[in-house]
Amino acid sequence: MKHTIFICKALVLSILLGACSGSQQQHLEEIISNTKHHYVPDTRVNEFTVEISKKSPLTLTGETTLAEAKQALLDTLSSQGIEVVDEIRLLPTEEIGDKKYALVNNSVSNLRSSPQHSAQLATQALLGMPLQVLKKDGGWYYVRTPEDYLAWVDAGGIERVSEPELDAWSNTEKIIFTETYGFSYREPSSAAQKISDLATGNILEMTGTSGNFYHVSYPDGRTAYVRKSEAQPLDEWNQNLEATQKALVETSYEMMGIPYLWGGTSTKGVDCSGFTKTVYLMNGLIIPRDASQQVHAGKLIDSQKNWENLEPGDLLFFGSEATETSSRRVVHVGMWIGNNEFIHSSRQVRISSVDPNAPNYDEYNTGRYLEARRYIGNNSGNIIRTGDMYEDIKF
Repeated sequence: MKHTIFICKALVLSILLGACSGSQQQHLEEIISNTKHHYVPDTRVNEFTVEISKKSPLTLTGETTLAEAKQALLDTLSSQGIEVVDEIRLLPTEEIGDKKYALVNNSVSNLRSSPQHSAQLATQALLGMPLQVLKKDGGWYYVRTPEDYLAWVDAGGIERVSEPELDAWSNTEKIIFTETYGFSYREPSSAAQKISDLATGNILEMTGTSGNFYHVSYPDGRTAYVRKSEAQPLDEWNQNLEATQKALVETSYEMMGIPYLWGGTSTKGVDCSGFTKTVYLMNGLIIPRDASQQVHAGKLIDSQKNWENLEPGDLLFFGSEATETSSRRVVHVGMWIGNNEFIHSSRQVRISSVDPNAPNYDEYNTGRYLEARRYIGNNSGNIIRTGDMYEDIKF
């Protein structure tokens, strides 16, 4: 994957060797910890969970998504004359087999922090979106999204596919649903039996047309009809799309009033970064998931409340600066729309102002403003085009 963190092995070894002290177990735990720190600084996008399971013979178990991190750990131990039994699994696991990918099969599939419905909602994935499948636990799968986010999805939310099947889906003619919310139908009539609900950004295979409806197919083979007025051919949508200031603002207005939902990234409910992610998605760009990840993308525009430097579409980040005892924390994000105003998901999607004289002045967020960044024309930092997601998701 293009987002894998590569570190010079010689540098890593020198740092790790110098960090070890104390008993052998403490020594090993420090090596493991330092390896994780250097290779997996963000556990939301890569996994490195390694532990000492037995002391005789010395055995390491756990798993990682990064083969180079595992190899660096083993090389470090070998260089110090420490022999271990390697039982660290590389993800995806062998039990996954050839079906290492999945297509989201519901309008919105909820991805959770652990393999159970009661677990915290981590993020959401939209119908037709490709996922990497890394491991299985009962009826749940550990997956990676196109923006590299790791979470668990229940089997009912996806259709597992092999690479040839993913390629076949990628090459089919498709539509994208562009309304905030809607439905597909059994017949080409809005009075017909509903097949499922639909949300902004849903993608379906287009198999034909019938009057004012597209005939479509779901990843699991279900067929339905979608109104042409609520969707567009995906290729046409991609070709004509440009993330302009005007388009971003118009998209954000279409989501006004949508309720706040922790972990939400769809028009059924959004958290702050889920809102900005959805706005950019519907303008052809897949951006990082969380505010603390989005702040590392694009180009820094302002950090001094020089509001005149901002342009519509710029993202504003809020939180707390670093102190002697704590690191900098980015905990909220919104999008600048001009006229000293920004739109954000807080209670619901709403518009706030940085102008103390405005009736919608947001004193709280203005007081914790950190910086603003521009994505338009500055796609650095794990920003990809929607049209590239089927290729980018591959191992």
